[in-house]
Amino acid sequence: MKIMLAEQPFEPWQLVAEHQRLLDAGGQYGAATVFVGSMRDFNLGDQVQSMFLEHYPGMTERHLEKIAQQAEQQWPLLEVLICHRVGQINPADAIVVTAVWSAHRGEAFEACRYLIEELKHRAPFWKKEQTADGPRWVAENTPAE
Repeated sequence: MKIMLAEQPFEPWQLVAEHQRLLDAGGQYGAATVFVGSMRDFNLGDQVQSMFLEHYPGMTERHLEKIAQQAEQQWPLLEVLICHRVGQINPADAIVVTAVWSAHRGEAFEACRYLIEELKHRAPFWKKEQTADGPRWVAENTPAE
């Protein structure tokens, strides 16, 4: 399992490829499933110029680790990767990547979806968007999710 918080932009596909290259599980996995979430330039009917994503260092990583461990308990996974941006984010920047490796595709799809859904609902992140009307906090479980 690898959990990362990134303060700078990252290339999600390069991150996944590098992680897979270093994985010591050649021949054991038949499926790798990846979800990449990026920042949109609109939300709640408004143009969004940028976003600042706040978190509690240490606490956030522990929450992500717990979510990954729960996925590993529920499905037979060989590996889990989660990388999430924090700090200043601009439209089109990758915000999050979740990836799982498993022997079978069904388990990989289910686990990857579980990771992103649990992350979006349970991980301690707070979004502050910058719009033409000024900054605003995005409430939990709004369409921005």
